[in-house]
Amino acid sequence: MEASSKTDSTITPTKQIMVYVCGECHHDNEIRQKDSIRCRECGYRIMYKKRTKRLVVFDAR
Repeated sequence: MEASSKTDSTITPTKQIMVYVCGECHHDNEIRQKDSIRCRECGYRIMYKKRTKRLVVFDAR
């Protein structure tokens, strides 16, 4: 019983929150999976995904 309570507390569903930048006012918006694609400041509907901070290397030939 105790082991199952530990696994229940450690396994929590994480909500995917992505940060997008508004195409009009350049405000950062956190958008979840079920949220509508709309800027919270100006209402503009074109959003751009922020660039990753992870190093990405391409092999050019």
